[in-house]
Amino acid sequence: MQQDLIARARTWLAEDPDPETREELAALLDAEDHDALAERFAGTLQFGTAGLRGEIGAGPMRMNRSVVIRAAAGLAAYLKANGDTGGLVVIGYDARYKSADFARDTAAVMTGAGLRAAVLPRPLPTPVLAYAIRHLGAVAGVEVTASHNPPRDNGYKVYLGDGSQIVPPADAEIAAAIAAVGPLDGVPRPENGWEVLGDEVLDAYLARTDAVLAAGSPRTARTVYTAMHGVGASVLTAAFARAGFPEPVLVAEQADPDPAFPTVAFPNPEEPGAMDLAFATARRAEPDLVIANDPDADRCAVAVPDRSAEGGWRMLRGDEVGALLAAHLVDRGVTGVLAESIVSSSLLGRIAEKAGLGYEETLTGFKWIARVDGLRYGYEEALGYCVDPEGVRDKDGITAALLVAELASVLKERGRTLLDLLDDLALDHGLHATDQLSVRVEDLTVIADAMRRLRENPPAALAGLPVTSAEDLARGTDRLPPTDGLRYQLTGARVIVRPSGTEPKLKCYLEVVVPVSGRDGLPAARARATELLTGIKRDLAASAGI
Repeated sequence: MQQDLIARARTWLAEDPDPETREELAALLDAEDHDALAERFAGTLQFGTAGLRGEIGAGPMRMNRSVVIRAAAGLAAYLKANGDTGGLVVIGYDARYKSADFARDTAAVMTGAGLRAAVLPRPLPTPVLAYAIRHLGAVAGVEVTASHNPPRDNGYKVYLGDGSQIVPPADAEIAAAIAAVGPLDGVPRPENGWEVLGDEVLDAYLARTDAVLAAGSPRTARTVYTAMHGVGASVLTAAFARAGFPEPVLVAEQADPDPAFPTVAFPNPEEPGAMDLAFATARRAEPDLVIANDPDADRCAVAVPDRSAEGGWRMLRGDEVGALLAAHLVDRGVTGVLAESIVSSSLLGRIAEKAGLGYEETLTGFKWIARVDGLRYGYEEALGYCVDPEGVRDKDGITAALLVAELASVLKERGRTLLDLLDDLALDHGLHATDQLSVRVEDLTVIADAMRRLRENPPAALAGLPVTSAEDLARGTDRLPPTDGLRYQLTGARVIVRPSGTEPKLKCYLEVVVPVSGRDGLPAARARATELLTGIKRDLAASAGI
């Protein structure tokens, strides 16, 4: 067994094009560290609808140049098999470790396969790549990013020519093509022949961002902004300047790209402590809003002044921002369909119904939301908002930030705030409160065991609320294809449990709806919602054994 492991490692080492990962693997072989080798050669990173994502390092279970070259070769083979010989593939990348190398390798493989390749001029937000695919008439796009994962990770996200991320069966077909790739020396990788784009595509994207705002709308909201050590700052500030908003005050310690993410444990605005520097800056600058992007700037977080909150600032939940933007677009008189994933708040459906607009619910991820017919606006609770689907068929943290700033400006002119509008929505539709129970694991069997436990013994009640229906989403529904998840409907509440598609996490999404009897009843409704969410979280954790 060990001899086979060592033989596989030596074979990998012989064809690894990267001096750094070669050195890492050689050191493990010299040290006879069989545990570390087994971890790296236990299988291969699986290519799915999220593409690839994993820790950087040597071997097939890590993100490295060898894995990326195989992924690119498989994607090229898939495109050619589907009649896209000679088509254009656009490649973008963020500022993480190895991102530029992975982008260059992808361009070389595409060129060697007879496709045309064009690489964005520098590390830029993921939505710029999503926009460029349709703008340039590409047959596919690749974004090298691990989004908000830890610093040691990187990833490989694939889009097809409609500008949307891949969905089944394309993911399985690409995975099969990757598995069929032989030795790396059989993959042609010329030294040149691809195009490095100039700023024309970025300029076209920025010109498009203006389209999300209403002509003549107020642009007075003052913001503090953090790029979370990612690539968003230059693009967001340019978009705000074009639109005529006050220049955002940058969180200086997090404004420049830095793959080490030195000021945060996890570069995700939702993680505890990640927004501390932004709030410290806000206490000095006293803006109307704090806005944060994640490192590849496809997500947008929003915080607002709140005297009752610790430190004077409160992060809005993704569901709250999702409802606020929907209400703003309805107020502007938009037409079309509002869409969200099943893990997001049911409030969007009520807003759509009252406005006489279409409404659709999809599986998790913008790969599904972006495909909704007639989509005008889509969101997901994990801080993702698609506010210009004709321009970017994916979540876009830049245009979402613009729309939030416009809404805050409109309300400011009326002497009101985002919190006032949330109160209005609660009075109109009932208080919709959401929370999440999220468990990060080292051992993935913990997640499998929890899902098995819940399938075999679904809870009869949570927080004293009877479970009125229990659906195993792996069987599919009349409106949704199968996915690994469980959905419980309770009297006045809903719970969805699923493994994360991008991180080693079990995620449980909770929502309660509490009737509100007038504005004076809001505090009691909020207290009741908090009580229920706490109880559901406690009882669900016990049922799942986590």
